[in-house]
Amino acid sequence: MMVGVFTLTSQQFADRREQAWIHFRHVSWDTSHRRCGRRYDNMAELFAVVKTLQALEKAYIKDCVTPNEYTASCSRLLVQYKAAFKQVQGSDVGSIDDFCRKYRLDCPLAMERIKEDRPITIKDDKGNLNRCIADIVSLFITVMDKLRLEIRAMDEIQPDLRELMETMNRMSNMPPDSEAKDKVSLWLTTLSSMSASDELDDNQVRQMLFDLESAYNAFNRFLHSS
Repeated sequence: MMVGVFTLTSQQFADRREQAWIHFRHVSWDTSHRRCGRRYDNMAELFAVVKTLQALEKAYIKDCVTPNEYTASCSRLLVQYKAAFKQVQGSDVGSIDDFCRKYRLDCPLAMERIKEDRPITIKDDKGNLNRCIADIVSLFITVMDKLRLEIRAMDEIQPDLRELMETMNRMSNMPPDSEAKDKVSLWLTTLSSMSASDELDDNQVRQMLFDLESAYNAFNRFLHSS
């Protein structure tokens, strides 16, 4: 039976994160590490992302997820991995290999994805459907992350949003009146009426984040049904 990857991975992420905390409690940490709660939490997040990616790769190999759902979930996990690794990279953790050795993390499938930096479904040709899916997921996350980081100037948001719309339009099987396209199009219209230096206000940022989350979820539902 085909299992929805977005349900699968969200449950697994919570489980893996809890496992990460348990794992780190049994690893020999010096007191300076134990005092640094934020770094400890960041390492647990990285551990959780890598373990979830490993679980996703296994699920795809066993044909438990569709290629489209796998591509979207893997793309998101790779983006999350990059963000998580930046938070822990330092003198004691110079690479993901160092991290895996230090904390006895054995995830060969996840490591292969991380090193290739793309889902296994993506080929080199840019017209590939799975490349479009991966790019769409990455662009959704990029725009939402910018807004959360209070990057709100028109000329910093609009280019990524426009690229997101263009990439969705390249997916010929995606309906032109899809909820994802409609919500992105509405914000493109709003931004096009602004000057380059104009910034979104607090209410606009909150609404845009809500709409983009809704659009992203609609895109995931489309992938699940296609």
